[in-house]
Amino acid sequence: MLQCTAVTLLPPDAVLRLTAPGADGPDDPEPYVLCELGTHDTPHTAHAAYLQPGRTPDSAALWFFWTGSGPARTHRARPAPWCPAVLRRLDSGLVQRCSLFDHHPAAHSWDVTDPLGDLVADRLVPGDSPEG
Repeated sequence: MLQCTAVTLLPPDAVLRLTAPGADGPDDPEPYVLCELGTHDTPHTAHAAYLQPGRTPDSAALWFFWTGSGPARTHRARPAPWCPAVLRRLDSGLVQRCSLFDHHPAAHSWDVTDPLGDLVADRLVPGDSPEG
């Protein structure tokens, strides 16, 4: 399943909270966020973007949720627990946790493909690209 292509500007109050002294966040947060879910029914399902990890790897992470666009857009930032789903590949021993929030709609993170992200990653890893 392809990744949702919805993108939105973080509202100024969310950026201020992320950059407040003592906040557990990046020094320069991106003002725009991209929905990390697989393609979904946008009028009925909120878009979601991961903002910050929790204090421990298993604690709830901060997510930004939004619906609509322009003046009709509604949004909220809130902590959400991680999805408990785990993918186990018996042939390789790989164990992968879903990197989305609990009760997310549609596919788990390992089933969501981001062609643009894959293209950028291919360019960043020397020797793996056809030109490299």
